Amino acid sequence: MPTAIEEAVQLPKLSNEEIARYSRHLILPEVGMEGQQKLKAARVLCVGTGGLGAPLALYLTAAGVGTIGLIDFDVVDESNLQRQIIHSQSTVGKLKVDSAELMLKGLNKNVNIVKHNTMLTSANALEIFKEYDVIADGTDNFQTRYLVNDACVLTGKPNAYGSIFRFEGQASVFATEEGPCYRCLYPEPPPPGLVPSCAEGGVLGILPGLIGVIQATEVIKLILGIGDPLIGRLLLVDALGMGFRTLKLRKNPNCPACGTHEIQQLIDYDQFCGIEKPTTVGPLEVARDKAVANAAIVDGIPQVTVETLKKKLDAKENIFVLDVREPHEYQIANLGAPLIPVGSIESRVNELADHKNDEIIIHCRSGARSQKAALALKAAGFTNVSNLTGGILAWAEKIDPSMPKY
Repeated sequence: MPTAIEEAVQLPKLSNEEIARYSRHLILPEVGMEGQQKLKAARVLCVGTGGLGAPLALYLTAAGVGTIGLIDFDVVDESNLQRQIIHSQSTVGKLKVDSAELMLKGLNKNVNIVKHNTMLTSANALEIFKEYDVIADGTDNFQTRYLVNDACVLTGKPNAYGSIFRFEGQASVFATEEGPCYRCLYPEPPPPGLVPSCAEGGVLGILPGLIGVIQATEVIKLILGIGDPLIGRLLLVDALGMGFRTLKLRKNPNCPACGTHEIQQLIDYDQFCGIEKPTTVGPLEVARDKAVANAAIVDGIPQVTVETLKKKLDAKENIFVLDVREPHEYQIANLGAPLIPVGSIESRVNELADHKNDEIIIHCRSGARSQKAALALKAAGFTNVSNLTGGILAWAEKIDPSMPKY
């Protein structure tokens, strides 16, 4: 059973205050005084302070992990509060690492919070990771998951992994010496756009609490060297059925990361996953899933702004606007446009035959699904198809502030 804290390390002493605080741990023979000292000596990096990072960081802090690293470049948004319980109404608009620090310090004044207000990249990952004993991956996109995995393999740090989508979640421990890594499970990323983000597909607010607590449990087991961690096992969680299944995972001897060690340095993970580079506005990177691009044309599809669409509608130009979101999204907010969900476009293309040569402007929530739908219509022979940049969110922000955002 591996432990993240080497026995040779001089363990810090506990104060009388700490002994009283952690008394429920200390009376567990599996933890005891030495185990609590290991927790105090441990350094854990939480990659992300969102849905998974929130319960993860809270429980690690409560448990007495001495140093918690937080890496995040985002700011707190109202929509985060449905699941990101480390933030609050009073910290909306603040940097997430600052907001998280307030909550964590309020929970345990003895914890040392190290803030990395930056996007994790191939340029900084190895330098950041080397300062920690365990890495806990709470990210929500494939490119960062592969980056975290490869950096963990290269630095020899265990990766307490979790992921969520809608009502389902996964958890495992990757990149240990004897176990598989993330690439053993997913050798190749899915095609861009095939798997929607939580922003597009939604997530039950309680689900990241379930998975994040599982991740925290695995981190503590690794630090203490107790129990049977999820090394070589993938835990699948179905929140609707409240079912838990475990799949066995094997280390792939041909894995380029942990098998053949072909990967000797970090690569361009956006390129590896077929993702366009995020744009930069001010000091913060724009989230990758909020728009397709700011370019005039992307993959041959013209990108139309909401201002341009408004002018066309006001001028009563002969345009056809198509909504490709899901019916339940249409009920939240809509432009009154006909609705064909993106997943049904190819099978229902005949319904649009009368508009084959008309100007068609397609929109979704943020611009990603509508870009996919535009490409499908173009492939079907439609001659004048455009994508609404920023989708209905941009419309609510720039044209109709009374429209609800979601």
